Amino acid sequence: MKKMIKMSLLAVAVTVSLTACQKDEPKAPVADKVELKTFEQQSAYAIGLSMGRYINSTLSRQQDLGIKLDNEMIMNGVKDGLAKKAQMSDADIEKALKTYDQKINEAATKKAEADAKSSLENGKKYLEENAKKPGVTVTKSGLQYEVLKMGTGEKPKATDEVRVHYVGTLINGTKFDSSYDRKEPAEFPLDRVIPGWTEGVQLMPVGSKFKFTLPPSLAYGEQGAGSIPPNSVLVFEVELLDIVKDKAKPAAEAAPAEAKK
Repeated sequence: MKKMIKMSLLAVAVTVSLTACQKDEPKAPVADKVELKTFEQQSAYAIGLSMGRYINSTLSRQQDLGIKLDNEMIMNGVKDGLAKKAQMSDADIEKALKTYDQKINEAATKKAEADAKSSLENGKKYLEENAKKPGVTVTKSGLQYEVLKMGTGEKPKATDEVRVHYVGTLINGTKFDSSYDRKEPAEFPLDRVIPGWTEGVQLMPVGSKFKFTLPPSLAYGEQGAGSIPPNSVLVFEVELLDIVKDKAKPAAEAAPAEAKK
């Protein structure tokens, strides 16, 4: 059972490596020809290639942090490991790897802090310029909105559940989320989303389409979220399709959103 699990994990690692390369890397140049006729040859080459791609991908990201390693030295270590010989003791290896991890973490922290500072400064400038555009209204909280289409329906309350279509982008135009791409509207209680959404969608009559520009304090703040960097100003185009009613129960019996937390 243990051997089967190990092989399964290896297969997963190989698959992840290949998938990542297909997504992130341009088409690879043609490699030098090697014999790949037998099961053993194909298996060995596939394992080595996937390991090489994984290492290359990992080191490329770390080079962005200012840490560069010699590929030839890495290959020397791989060859020595396969040959069961070493030029370092186990204690020295452990020390070197711990030092490497420490430097990577320190560099990543510095880069994250620099990126967060830059994002905050760029976001502030963007908000200042966007607020001057015709049709843009700025609320007391700092939320900026523009009416793209004004509906005639009911306005939701913070405790309502709404059905919306939306697309979210960073100020550089990078799209990080879209219900349109999923081809399915989103439904959620307004009191369980980021503050900018809770405030903004309450301004919309059903049938409206608004453009919201959210300062970090009304979005994900200093922490960021997933592909959204810390201190990001977010831009959403939101179409309010409906206020979701609980049709299974009379309105007086329907539980308010707060009771479902």
